[in-house]
Formats: sequence, C-alpha cells, structure tokens
Amino acid sequence: MKNHLWMSVAPIAALALGACSAKVEEKADNALNDTGAAVSRAVNSTGNAIDNAQQALMPTPTGQEFADAAAKSDAFEIEAAKLAATNAQSPEVKEFARMMVAAHSDSTAKIKAAAKTASPAITPNATLTKDQSEDLAELKALKGTEFDKEYIDGQVDAHEDALELMRKYAADGTIASLKQAAGEIAPVVEKHLSSAKALDKD
Repeated sequence: MKNHLWMSVAPIAALALGACSAKVEEKADNALNDTGAAVSRAVNSTGNAIDNAQQALMPTPTGQEFADAAAKSDAFEIEAAKLAATNAQSPEVKEFARMMVAAHSDSTAKIKAAAKTASPAITPNATLTKDQSEDLAELKALKGTEFDKEYIDGQVDAHEDALELMRKYAADGTIASLKQAAGEIAPVVEKHLSSAKALDKD
C-alpha cells in the first residue's frame, strides 16, 4: 500500500520540484536581465555624461566659424556620397549615400538662409579642409567592399563631429537664426549617425 502511495506521490513531488526549479530559474533569469538592463542604463548614462562634459568644455564657435564648419561638413558629405554612387558595392551603402545627398543639400540651404538673416549677414565658406580633401582622395581610389568599409567608417566619424557641432551651437550659439537652424539639424544628424553605425556593424 505504501509503495502504491509513494508511486502516486512521486510524480507529483517531481512535478512540484520541477515547477519550483523552473520558478527559481525564471527568477534568476529575470534578475540577470534586470542587472543587464541596469548596467546598460548606467553605461549609457555615463556615456551621455561624458558627451555633455566634452560639449561643455568645447569652445562655442562664432557665427562665422559655425557656418563655415557646417558648410564644409555638408560639402564633404555630398561629395563622398556621390563617389558612393559609382564606387560602392552594397545596395544599403548606396541607399545611405543617396539619403546623404538629399539631407545635406537641405541642411546647406537651411544654414545659408539662416546666415543670410544674421546681422551682419554671414557667407558660409564651403571650401573643404585639407583633411577632408585627403579623405575624398582616398575614397576615390577604392572600389567595392573596400570602399564600403572606408566610406561608412568615415561617415560615423564625420557625423559624430557634426552632431557635436550642431548640439554645441544650438545650446550656446549667439546668433539666433543659426542657433535655431542648428537645433533643427541636430536630430537629423543624430539619425544619420545611428544609420551609419548600423551599417558599420554589417
């Protein structure tokens, strides 16, 4: 009789132990997930704090300096994107480049309009820097996957610099029209940076 009882109780006990074990594992998984999320939030928070500190230490450019830097950035982006139309291999990279031509043509127009309404009016200088010219020369010599990698690597760096510039002037700039333009352009640059980083992982 006792044996029969044990035989009937044993599966129930096993199920109970299994359920208990499953709950323990679930709690452990949840705890790990919560810990991972907390660490991720802490890392992001630290990264944002570092970015904010760097931005605070960066000197605010004058209106002319900002307009020139923005114009050069746009000109470089457009020229690099035009190279991608013929030298890139990846359809995703080519699509990104098409987006760059359209977006940076728009931001060029926005900066020019804002600079024109400044008092006195500002004329942006879009002549590429020596470094930008050298980067373009390097890209021209590349084709296919080599071009794709170098182009996207450069896009991440260029958009990080552009985003820092736009955020800085939007926060601390002294010419209202340019400050407004920088604030409107910054979120667009941030999206481009995210897209470039996504392609950089491929």
